[in-house]
Amino acid sequence: MLSTVARNTRRALSKQALQSVQVASKHTLPALDYEYSSLQPIISEEIMTLHHSKHHQTYVNNLNAAEEQLQDALSQGDLPKVIGLQPALRFNGGGHINHTIFWTNLSPNGGGEPKGDLLAAIVRDFGSFANMKEQLTNATVAVQGSGWGWLGYDKKTSMLTIDAMPNQDPLQSTTGRIPLLGIDVWEHAYYLQYKNVRPDYVKAIFDIVNWSNVSERYENAMG
Repeated sequence: MLSTVARNTRRALSKQALQSVQVASKHTLPALDYEYSSLQPIISEEIMTLHHSKHHQTYVNNLNAAEEQLQDALSQGDLPKVIGLQPALRFNGGGHINHTIFWTNLSPNGGGEPKGDLLAAIVRDFGSFANMKEQLTNATVAVQGSGWGWLGYDKKTSMLTIDAMPNQDPLQSTTGRIPLLGIDVWEHAYYLQYKNVRPDYVKAIFDIVNWSNVSERYENAMG
């Protein structure tokens, strides 16, 4: 049996460890490799400014707040609160993960077609780049409400996949597939410029896809 002093010491150390994890896991808004105006005319400067500095920042802020509450709940052994925080962690954590990928998937010098191993895999799994682009476009446009279209990689089958995910559900933790290219079809990603014509936005965004980044993600996924 532990003495009262020992138990108190253990609790203090556990709480200190949790606080250390909390500090270490503080999330921040990732910087972009390009200016907000650089993706014009495909995505306007106004949309990029609001999308990155406001919407993504909100996901980061809410994720940090939810994680702080989670650490407190864990330190107090409050299981109902731990369970109750899961939707906020999933939504805001997914929003942070998805957008962090999204920004790197885009480039002022993007567009065209992928090359090398990624192109070979696309031809193998979809027949052609045009077929993959059509399937990804159709799946993305068809998302009901808000969500994402994804080109992913399934390590179990060693094949590329196309998925439509609702809200901010992250591809990997939901399906096990590794995200390579994401297309955000929340209205804040396009409405100020494309209004309600989502297909025009999805079609246009391929002109700024950073295929070098997508290819790098593919190589890492296979490793």
